[in-house]
Amino acid sequence: MDLEFCLKFGFWHLDLAGAKLKIHNFMDITNLKSQIESILFISGDPVKISRIAKVTGAEIPEIENAILVLQGEYAEKGMNILTKEDEVQMATNPENAGIVDQLVKSEIQENLSKAGLEVLAIVAYRGPITRVEIEAVRGVNCSFTLRSLLMRGLVERIDNPKDNRGYLYKISFEFLKKMGVDSVSQLPDFESLSKDERIESILR
Repeated sequence: MDLEFCLKFGFWHLDLAGAKLKIHNFMDITNLKSQIESILFISGDPVKISRIAKVTGAEIPEIENAILVLQGEYAEKGMNILTKEDEVQMATNPENAGIVDQLVKSEIQENLSKAGLEVLAIVAYRGPITRVEIEAVRGVNCSFTLRSLLMRGLVERIDNPKDNRGYLYKISFEFLKKMGVDSVSQLPDFESLSKDERIESILR
């Protein structure tokens, strides 16, 4: 079994102590790649490699090897696998920026879906707020809706000071401009809705 084969299928491990190449039956790389793709797609946000390892049960070197293979497979596709330091993210291919921009502009011109309006209202009256908290209020996954609102420029994503692995979502200046207000406090019934006891009970 040559090194190229081992690298491709993820069954290699270098034993530095014995200075020998030992072959270990690590997690099947095909299954691991599939899991990583699903995690990155559903997340939408950069994900730490250590978190992927924790979720999948794979070792970090296995994750890194699978990511390298995925990057090669995605090189000429519409989606790319991007890495920065210890984080990895699925993103659109930069070569398709023009057509993606057209889509974004057309989406902005269209009316928001019911889900979009609900998430936007939660962010407006309760933000900055985490995705988990938004999903707790709505009772469903909000990844795609948040991604759409981000693309439209209606919400912004900022670092969460309480969780370096997560983000907070807040209303953008673009949204305030569209609403004709200077701050969220000027939104209709902001004082009462921002302190709604039903939402408070869910987020406790």
